[in-house]
Amino acid sequence: MASTKEYLQFVLEQLSEGEEISYRPMMGEYILYCQGKVIGGIYDNRLLVKPTSSAQTLLPDVIREIPYAGGKEMLLVETIENGMFLRQLFMAIAVEVPAPRKKK
Repeated sequence: MASTKEYLQFVLEQLSEGEEISYRPMMGEYILYCQGKVIGGIYDNRLLVKPTSSAQTLLPDVIREIPYAGGKEMLLVETIENGMFLRQLFMAIAVEVPAPRKKK
């Protein structure tokens, strides 16, 4: 099942005051970026983020889910209505995730 544009828009609205939040559609789903770094995505209308140590600290009792067949475990963010928390989470993950490699 692909994610809906409405779910994406709702998540982006919660992050509207966040710095450098962007997305890219990918095969019916959406990859989410913060400061140009991949921090997670929307898969089957679920917000999943990379399992960095800060993300696990901010989401102590989090459920781990697989975004797609063959994918690595990610953390399910269930409290998507709290924009301040989402911005804090995204920024914390962005600090830990390495910058994308430059293409030749």
